Amino acid sequence: MDLGEMKQEKAAASVWFRTLRDEIVQSFENLEDTQAVGPFSGLPAGRFEVTQTTRTGDAGEDAGGGVMSVMRGGRVFEKVGVNISTVHGTLGPRAQAAMMARKGFDGMADDPRFWASGISLVAHMQNPHTPSVHMNTRMFWTPHAWWFGGGSDLNPCIEYSDDTAHFHATQQTWLDPHGEAHYPKLKAWADEYFYIPHRNRARGVGGVFMDDYSTGDWAADFALTQDLGRAFLPAYQPLVEGRRNTKWTDADKDAQLVHRGLYAEYNLVYDRGTKFGLETGHDANAVLMSLPPMAKWV
Repeated sequence: MDLGEMKQEKAAASVWFRTLRDEIVQSFENLEDTQAVGPFSGLPAGRFEVTQTTRTGDAGEDAGGGVMSVMRGGRVFEKVGVNISTVHGTLGPRAQAAMMARKGFDGMADDPRFWASGISLVAHMQNPHTPSVHMNTRMFWTPHAWWFGGGSDLNPCIEYSDDTAHFHATQQTWLDPHGEAHYPKLKAWADEYFYIPHRNRARGVGGVFMDDYSTGDWAADFALTQDLGRAFLPAYQPLVEGRRNTKWTDADKDAQLVHRGLYAEYNLVYDRGTKFGLETGHDANAVLMSLPPMAKWV
């Protein structure tokens, strides 16, 4: 495909991320509405607070933005964010160097323009038996190359093998139509990416992940990215429905807070999306939406 400006492709990707965001927000608010038992059932059903975000270019020009949707203190979700953004501009020297270290971006110093769109979701739950989760998918374009990335991974503080098996099996069901080699490859990629070297352990129980993904067939790569997004709700929502009424102890809650500390460490030290968002001047509150409302270190 001629890289050109890819205007139609960019528009289609941006619209898709918004469509996926709307579906997830509605499903999560439905979970809040149907939570009728437990210590938080007397609270008002949680609703997302929606804020427009903006990015300003180096010369003060409009460089895109997005929508930050965050729910706090709900019956099921203690904090959950579902953000979308479409931003553009030129990459600074540090970001250019990072791009040129990757395949296909050799010309960034001569033409550092970029465009990026995506969805990012992180959910931290009231009940420590209900697993936290992360999901994001994105498209990145420069005049030199384009790629897709993202996936989803499960982060329980109290692991249930049945939940882990369901989450992975659902991902495989959605990936196999694109080729049976995809699931094992993207699972291994997630295991490597969501690893915390200074703790010598994984962040959670894994999932699927890809980055810098471009076969040269934009339509096929976009279809794969869409199915990564479509897999999220059937992989995750049944786990919430199955665990949200489980009784917990003070020890369970303590384990949850400690695990959240682990999650925060990863996002602040290693996560590429966090680094990119902050380095390119996107709204810091939107970039750091993934951090839990409370955490603990021992």
